[in-house]
Amino acid sequence: MDKITLAAEKRSVVGRKVKTLRKEGYLPANVFGKGIKSESLQVKLSDFQDTYKKVGETGLLYLSIKNGKVEEKPVLVSNVQLQPVSDTPIHVDFHQVDLKEKVTAAVPVEISGEAPAEKGGIGTVVQYIDEIEVEALPTDLPEKFILDISNLTEVDQAIFVKDLPVDKAKVDIKTDAEGIIAKVEPPQKEEVAPVAEVPVEGAVPAEGAPEGVVPAEGEAPAAEENEPQEKKPKE
Repeated sequence: MDKITLAAEKRSVVGRKVKTLRKEGYLPANVFGKGIKSESLQVKLSDFQDTYKKVGETGLLYLSIKNGKVEEKPVLVSNVQLQPVSDTPIHVDFHQVDLKEKVTAAVPVEISGEAPAEKGGIGTVVQYIDEIEVEALPTDLPEKFILDISNLTEVDQAIFVKDLPVDKAKVDIKTDAEGIIAKVEPPQKEEVAPVAEVPVEGAVPAEGAPEGVVPAEGEAPAAEENEPQEKKPKE
């Protein structure tokens, strides 16, 4: 990947006053790292959005900071705060890294291709893991993992973390190797709700009969249990 640079400036505006910066098209930012002092910065929102589409949270970029002279810092995007309604970034944190020291990052997993099991209606491919934790030098971090599911032909067939194509000499996967990334699940059966017996309109249930049960035409109502029988008087 070519070297990607994002222009930044020192920021003196803090607290609630950063709303003014946002109105002017700037995004408040901070840069932090091991053994360095955190700095308040600002970048153009449009420039950041274009850069973020290219690098995500695992791609290395260089902050070009104007402070009398231009200073470049290798960083990763660490955290992006979004406006809840519009999803527009309102703040970003950059993690300054040492190019000779390994870092840990979450690499996204994307599914590619079409599973024959799903195409044939045998089952549905379910993705269980969408991020893989890895450790590598900043320059060796994968942008993303592409998972080909075109070999999934049967129910219960799965792709595991250990199946991911990765250069193990450069990238150390921290996520459990036996973890299931994607699996073919059988189609779910629709449950049919039992139909309740509806009493005939206007009919009166027999005394002692279960509620909702109506005697057939001509049939005498069931006598209530233990009901005494009527005796005829002696002549």
